[in-house]
Amino acid sequence: MWNAGIPDVQRSQDRRELRIDRVGVKDLRYPLRWRLADGTEQNGVANFSLYVALAATEKGTHMSRFIELLEHVLAPGRPALELAGLPRLHADMLGRLHADSGRVEIGFTLFLKKSAPVSKVESLLDYQVAVAIDGAANDATRTLTVVVPVKSLCPCSKSIADYGAHNQRSHVTITVRTGEPILAEELIRIAESEASSEIYGLLKRADEKYITERAYDNPKFVEDLVRDVAARVRSDPRVLGFSVEAENFESIHNHSAYARIDG
Repeated sequence: MWNAGIPDVQRSQDRRELRIDRVGVKDLRYPLRWRLADGTEQNGVANFSLYVALAATEKGTHMSRFIELLEHVLAPGRPALELAGLPRLHADMLGRLHADSGRVEIGFTLFLKKSAPVSKVESLLDYQVAVAIDGAANDATRTLTVVVPVKSLCPCSKSIADYGAHNQRSHVTITVRTGEPILAEELIRIAESEASSEIYGLLKRADEKYITERAYDNPKFVEDLVRDVAARVRSDPRVLGFSVEAENFESIHNHSAYARIDG
């Protein structure tokens, strides 16, 4: 063996009797293949953070094994990752590190193709996605977060102004804790459908007219936006817990309007 005779310091005993809740590698950038809702795969780069719990008697964990895990899971020919498959990745990590619990976090940009509402021209729009699995191998919890850009229009401005109403781009952030897999695309669709209007990467003049008028006919305060999205998320029986945030990047102020609901 190439490491024969070399002492394994990490496996030595620690006498301070302090268990470490999380130890591992943080913000490791690695190539990612992610499976989309339609079964296709998307290539990109993700940030991985992988941690395990360390017993009070053990001096250290084996950091190299986290990298070995990713090399194995993300090797060419292996299945693309998806939320439903994370428990296998999590269990593999615990087995390699001889740990009773741990956490895997993956953050990446998801690109979805959208068709403009009138012209139907297609373009990509980017969404930030974070997935995590945490706990013991037989009792792990999955968490999914999406950040969705949308358009919001102020009801107060519409009611008092003689000419139009102020409107702005907004971010809706949805985080769900789930026992069953939920697709990122499902949460993205909820946020977009509850906004004053969704947004697109590429628009023609007819599309701009449609979106402007759509938002004007569907004004929402930041409070309306967060409540409408939260009501949809709360009604899903797969959701064990959630948080919904809405941030409006105000067009008439140099600050944002913000609201959050936890449930």
